[in-house]
Amino acid sequence: MDRLGAILETHDASSTIIIRVMVGSVFLSEGIQKFLYADSVGAGRFVKIGIPLPEIMGPFIGGLEIVCGTLLLLGLFTRLAALLLMAVMCVAILSTKVPILLGSEFWIFSLKSLNRYGFWSMAHEARTDFCMLLGSLFLFIVGAGRYSIDFRLWSRMKNGNAD
Repeated sequence: MDRLGAILETHDASSTIIIRVMVGSVFLSEGIQKFLYADSVGAGRFVKIGIPLPEIMGPFIGGLEIVCGTLLLLGLFTRLAALLLMAVMCVAILSTKVPILLGSEFWIFSLKSLNRYGFWSMAHEARTDFCMLLGSLFLFIVGAGRYSIDFRLWSRMKNGNAD
């Protein structure tokens, strides 16, 4: 039982930093690319997808991804940043993956040209989206972990050392 206990035993969530770095760096990178390659990743892509006001939404979402990705990397306001990024991912899945699942345009969103459509095609195309959504959900639930600014701030508040 000692070996099983050693496998199942958990302490604080210090390893959460791994998820924060993964999710934060992907969102930071994608946000930057929405500005660097606006025609293919930012506003230009939003036009093709059918996102309303793409010239506004492209930079807005890019900026949101940069700010929230950075906050995740720092572990600052992690739950708020994760919540905002979950909203971004839900819209991304709705606007780009649901049409692939259905094999037709959906609501105001266009269908990407692929060799096949349906569940397996959608699952393949959505793998990063689902990982980012679930990573953000994890951070929303557990918070930033031990190695974060949130943890330091929370510890100070908990111990009555808040200035």
